[in-house]
Amino acid sequence: MAAVSTRDIIKKFDEIPAVNGISLTVPDGEFMVLLGPSGCGKTTFLRIICGLEKQTSGDLMIGGAVVNDLPPRARGVAMMFQSYGLYPHYTVRKNISFPLRTQRVPGAEIERKVAWASQMFGIGHLLDRRPRQLSGGERQRVALARALVREPTALLLDEPLSNLDAKLRSSARQEIKQFQQRVGVTTIYVTHDQVEAMGMGDRIAVIDHGQVRQMGTPSEIYDDPADRFVATFVGTPPMNIVAQNGGYLGFRPENFLPKAMIKDAACTEFKFRVDRSEYLGSERIVYGVLEGFDPKQAITAKLPPAHVADEWIRPGEWHSFAVRDSALRHFDQDGKRAGRH
Repeated sequence: MAAVSTRDIIKKFDEIPAVNGISLTVPDGEFMVLLGPSGCGKTTFLRIICGLEKQTSGDLMIGGAVVNDLPPRARGVAMMFQSYGLYPHYTVRKNISFPLRTQRVPGAEIERKVAWASQMFGIGHLLDRRPRQLSGGERQRVALARALVREPTALLLDEPLSNLDAKLRSSARQEIKQFQQRVGVTTIYVTHDQVEAMGMGDRIAVIDHGQVRQMGTPSEIYDDPADRFVATFVGTPPMNIVAQNGGYLGFRPENFLPKAMIKDAACTEFKFRVDRSEYLGSERIVYGVLEGFDPKQAITAKLPPAHVADEWIRPGEWHSFAVRDSALRHFDQDGKRAGRH
């Protein structure tokens, strides 16, 4: 296992930067998530680490050694793609052993490592099947076993769960995280799904337009966003942002509550007109606008359903809502957090 570091990595296509000066360090054994919208440069950055793309400038270090000019096979990393990339005419056994056979590892050692990897992912009973005979979750585990059988210094995962349905994605997140904690391999995981990022990452690097907008733990990213992009990209529903005094005021929907629910705390009060609501079982999302602010600016509140009866929420009615002052976030006119260091 080894730490992965980059220093001012830039990658241009036709003079347009897809990666625009990313510097970060992933310590040995950490699970780092690269989170951002489609086209933000996160997959290109991962391919640079793997060696499938060559950076225009900047340095890449794995285990403290600069590997800028090393080919992918010499970097000691393993990459798992969104499509899994399994060979359809090979059995599961041959798919898992493929990287070992290309390295001319002795047969007995191959058998030992295949048995180890298949047992780790619970697919030992599938070794003689072919990919078309497997479910999506089983194919995912085969791809992970193939990536780990080489015992790489770092594991790179490019949106590996996007082809799975919601229920299977949830269980697969848990499996991958538990596996990473058990093996301790340095892992860099690319996704546009904030639920995956928040639930799996030891730290998250939020990327937009080829740059890291913020890097921190999930709680730091959510509770202390560095700018308006991070504040509105992370969170479902996203943070409410309203223009005020030449800057912006932000507050999370779960912190925007009926005034009667906030007691013994300094708060800022708003008049909130309810437009519609969604009952989601464990919560209710209420949509509306604020008095005295842009009427086109939709505002959301996330409320415990037990506190809000159906007859209370009538479109067009105004209610007294408030946000604890400790939950307010202030942004300047450029979208940066005001007073954040």
